[in-house]
Amino acid sequence: MKRETLILRLAIWGIGIPVLLLCVWVLPRVLGHPANPEYARWLYPVIAGMYASAVPFFIALYQAMSLLRFIDRNEAFSELSVSALKTIKRCAGVIALLYAAVLPFLYLIAEKDDAPGLILLGLVVVFAALVIGVFAAVLQQLLNKAIEIQSENELTV
Repeated sequence: MKRETLILRLAIWGIGIPVLLLCVWVLPRVLGHPANPEYARWLYPVIAGMYASAVPFFIALYQAMSLLRFIDRNEAFSELSVSALKTIKRCAGVIALLYAAVLPFLYLIAEKDDAPGLILLGLVVVFAALVIGVFAAVLQQLLNKAIEIQSENELTV
């Protein structure tokens, strides 16, 4: 199981590092030199939403790493794992709400720049966050049931 969790840890790092680089280098440059000065005022709420969504994103990645640590220690069926999944679920919901709030500004930018794909990109992020949130909720319920069955089996033995 260590090999599988190692692969998942590498995947988490592979997701986190590009987002960190985006926040540190790309977004400030986009704000400093917008492609079209006409929609620069609508760019500020979009960038602010992206920065605000980075916080729950990194919290969720940390919780995923914690979950993998619990799996490595054979503590996957514990309340700590349930708590980590609950936090991931909440973070995914916050990210979906933040990007849904940014969609009107993306619409204004896409309208000015004649780029309808920009709105689709925003919708994809909202949908992906919702899917991750639902998946975490399902896993949380399954884990609660497994913990309940495990505690019943311990009482009968």
